[in-house]
Amino acid sequence: MAETELERAEKRYAQAKARLQALKNREAARERKIDARRKIILGGALVDLAGRDSNAAAMLDRLLRNLPREQDRKAFEGWSPEARVPGNEGGTPPPPSPIRS
Repeated sequence: MAETELERAEKRYAQAKARLQALKNREAARERKIDARRKIILGGALVDLAGRDSNAAAMLDRLLRNLPREQDRKAFEGWSPEARVPGNEGGTPPPPSPIRS
């Protein structure tokens, strides 16, 4: 049976719609990846600052204590920003490292 013009148009429409959805999905995935990267960078900067600044450490402590989900709070049990700094067993933050360009 020969394909009618209407059927061909509907087929092209469905293909175009599928291509559009694939493009939207790729864009959404790209945006999620960028958002995750931003969060990782900001989190690292906050942890680094909290290891050097007692006000930032107090703020980080408040943030962690006020996490709404129990499973998120459990991820930080026994953790402190100072514990992440190598050679900082005494609890005092090391001097900031020089910035290299």
